[in-house]
Amino acid sequence: MDHAWWMASSVFDGARAFGGLAPDIDRHCARLIVSAETFNMTSPLTAEEITALAWEGIKQFPKEAELYIRPLMYFKDGFVTPDTSSTCFILTIFEAPLPEWRGMTATISTFRRPAPEAAPTNAKASCLYPNVGRALAEARADGYDTAVVLDASGNIAEFATNNLFIVRDGLVLTPVENGSFLAGLTRKRIMELLSSAGYRVEERTLTISDLSRADEVFLTGNFSKIQPVIQVANNNYAVGPVATHCRKLYFEFAKREGRRTCR
Repeated sequence: MDHAWWMASSVFDGARAFGGLAPDIDRHCARLIVSAETFNMTSPLTAEEITALAWEGIKQFPKEAELYIRPLMYFKDGFVTPDTSSTCFILTIFEAPLPEWRGMTATISTFRRPAPEAAPTNAKASCLYPNVGRALAEARADGYDTAVVLDASGNIAEFATNNLFIVRDGLVLTPVENGSFLAGLTRKRIMELLSSAGYRVEERTLTISDLSRADEVFLTGNFSKIQPVIQVANNNYAVGPVATHCRKLYFEFAKREGRRTCR
């Protein structure tokens, strides 16, 4: 009878822990609050309290465990329109090994990301993921790992569950935030790390033709962090130096900044 089962009125976030490190877990917990506010939820906990609770959960596992941390909020009561005071909170932590570093393959999905006027695209909302599942199922049925998903205007939004980057003549490009996709926290961190390392990183409106002219393609996301893409439809790419360096920069950052800083 809970509203969330019926109306998919839940929001969540995902963070990672590995080797006793949990990089950017505070950012992930803070984003959960922002997603909740999009649904007019009354959060039972602050971002700081959720972060502290997550660290308590991480401590229950062996230090070497590779974990997925998923804080979630949902509505319990309501009939179509939710009772905003009925917000509930769940924190789930479970073992989920980091995917191996390997070249990913992708097709162009026939499904598209919704416009901001048609869905709560500014939240990490559970109701957005059935369409993601359709894109993945379609791609995997054709023998690909994932899919490039376009926005309502036909421009590139992202991969099905990851943000997209291309490299051309040393310039790193990623689709500009236009409200149709969730601009991920790992995406943001990678942009910061690459910029600090001297790369020129720009957000642009990208089209399918940009993929055919790319020197490298790679994806970012919380679950797998960084993965090189070696094929998009009929275009093939090598595992390039920028993606390889990007991975090195990220895990150096994780070792440097990923330890618990709050009590």
